Amino acid sequence: MPRPNFYDEIDLEDMTFDEDANLFHYPCPCGDRFEISLAQLKEAEDVAKCPSCSLIIRVIFDPLDFEDDDDAAATTSAEPLPQAQPIAA
Repeated sequence: MPRPNFYDEIDLEDMTFDEDANLFHYPCPCGDRFEISLAQLKEAEDVAKCPSCSLIIRVIFDPLDFEDDDDAAATTSAEPLPQAQPIAA
């Protein structure tokens, strides 16, 4: 499978987040904007596409920043901690 030809590589911190649409976006030279969704980032996808032209960019980010809290809870122990016993005087 051929490697994609990225227009550029952009740090996620340089992108703007749209809370209403749950999208990160970045200006595209065509006048529109590259977009990548929060769901895509959680799936460790790193390609943002422009809906108006064929350009794509690679988004640089740490996938660990987007791990679900449910995944973290599943890996921790669900056993309750033992109750503290009073010390007899």
